[in-house]
Amino acid sequence: MKSTLKTMVLMVSVLLLSAALFAAGASENQNKTTTLGMVTITANDSSNARFIKGATAAATALGWETVVVDAHGSADEANSAFQNLVLRQADAIIDLVFPVSSLGAGLRAADEAGVVVGTWGGGLGGSVAATNGTGGIQAEPIVQQMVKDMGGKGSILALTYHTGQVAREREMVLDGIVAKYPGIKVTKNEVRIPGYLQDGADFASAWLAAHPKGSEPLAIWGSWDDPALGAISTLKQQGRDDVMVYGQNGNVDAINAVKDGWMTATAWAAVEEEGRVMVETLNEVMKNKASWTPKAVEVPVVVVNAQTIDGFLAEHPEADGE
Repeated sequence: MKSTLKTMVLMVSVLLLSAALFAAGASENQNKTTTLGMVTITANDSSNARFIKGATAAATALGWETVVVDAHGSADEANSAFQNLVLRQADAIIDLVFPVSSLGAGLRAADEAGVVVGTWGGGLGGSVAATNGTGGIQAEPIVQQMVKDMGGKGSILALTYHTGQVAREREMVLDGIVAKYPGIKVTKNEVRIPGYLQDGADFASAWLAAHPKGSEPLAIWGSWDDPALGAISTLKQQGRDDVMVYGQNGNVDAINAVKDGWMTATAWAAVEEEGRVMVETLNEVMKNKASWTPKAVEVPVVVVNAQTIDGFLAEHPEADGE
């Protein structure tokens, strides 16, 4: 009899303990802060930093926690970052620029854990719910202006980067447009992350030696602003004001280079707004997972050149950092 009573007491104790643990777990889940992870191809690039700033501001407004991981240009590091964020129970992850085709392991881990994923410049695919910052959109007006400024002939130094989806898409736009102008010759050099500023300067130096001043229309095109800005440092050192320079992203240094006459044109993107829009979109996805259809949530870009710089800065006085 005593044994039976002890057993019943023990069972009741176990049930009460289980109920308490379940209630504590439920309470913990209810009180858990939503965590947003951001895996960036490089935290040093100003456009990546601007996107992160906008996304962080939007996440903070929602009461979310943010975790930023710099993958240093390595897809392997990016996949590991995704997996680690899943283990940390992140609720959403944004990929900054890595193409989704290089994130197989990371996306699988996120999908299996039910983590919502968006990409900035990485495109749609797999379990990605939303994307923006598509590269080709920015490149098209810039490349069109470049070939027009060159009169459809001459030589271009193209500073490319194949690890990032944005840069790949922009190079495809360059190739497609320039193919229509047989009088234009393109020399391509691949920059590195990290190291793109120095690479831009070094490649420009070698290219200029084979393209003397006055020989033909000359242009340098960067798949984003920074390699082109590295090339501009060489142009300044050599006094080569005959070379036109084009970039994309419209970071502060690029806008100032347009003001100073060293950069011919850049395509300014409201990158902080892209970050805010992505976070707001992922918040919608989490609320409507069952009915959500993957989509692009693009923010328009603005071409900034000698003709538009004054009006642009009047409308966006913060863009030159002053």
